[in-house]
Order: sequence, then structure tokens, then C-alpha cells
Amino acid sequence: MITRYSDLAANERTYLAWIRTSLALIAFGFLLERFDLLVRYFAKSMVQEKIPSISPLGREAGIILVVLGLVIMVLSSIRFTVTTHRIRSESQEIYSFKSVLLTGVVFILLALFVLLYISRFLF
Repeated sequence: MITRYSDLAANERTYLAWIRTSLALIAFGFLLERFDLLVRYFAKSMVQEKIPSISPLGREAGIILVVLGLVIMVLSSIRFTVTTHRIRSESQEIYSFKSVLLTGVVFILLALFVLLYISRFLF
């Protein structure tokens, strides 16, 4: 029997959830960047005159989301390793609120980024 199996399994499930989230961000960033390229292609093919300049925000937004996904993947891997060592150790440790706060700030910034990107098309 593996000691503290339920804790280790919960840690692994959390890690896999973070990996899924980071992969979704990478895929969404790639889609956003490719969609911007598709919009530019259709704009050029539909208009024979000079095309008004299209903002490169879609490309930049896609790249930012891909980089953010990669950063989350690296940070979650580090967190998984540290938490696994903490579970296996016999010493008592005090829970840190810092990681929860950092995660909340990252997701709030991501939500603001998406809202600002969408509002560009609405107004």
C-alpha cells in the first residue's frame, strides 16, 4: 500500500487539471492567431482597393496566450514536484496564501485581456 495515496492522487489530479488548462490556453492562442490571419486574407480578397490597416492585436493576443499557457505549464510542474515532496515529508508546514493569490491574479488578468479583446469588436 502506498502511504498517503489519496493525497498524492489528489495532487496528480490537480496537476493534470492545470496541464489541461494550459493546453487549452495554448490551443486558444493558436486559434486566435490563425483566425486573425484568416480575417486578413479574406479582407484582401474581398476588397480591390487599398485595405484599411487591420490591427495586429489578434496576432499579439494569440502569442500572449500561447506564452501564458507555457508559463502555466512550467509553474504547475514546479508546484506538482514541490507538493509531492511536501506530502512525502514528515515535517509540518504552514499553508501559504501566496499561491492562491497569484493564481487569482493570473486568471483575473486573463479575463480582463479577453474582455478587452472582445470589446474591440463591439465598439
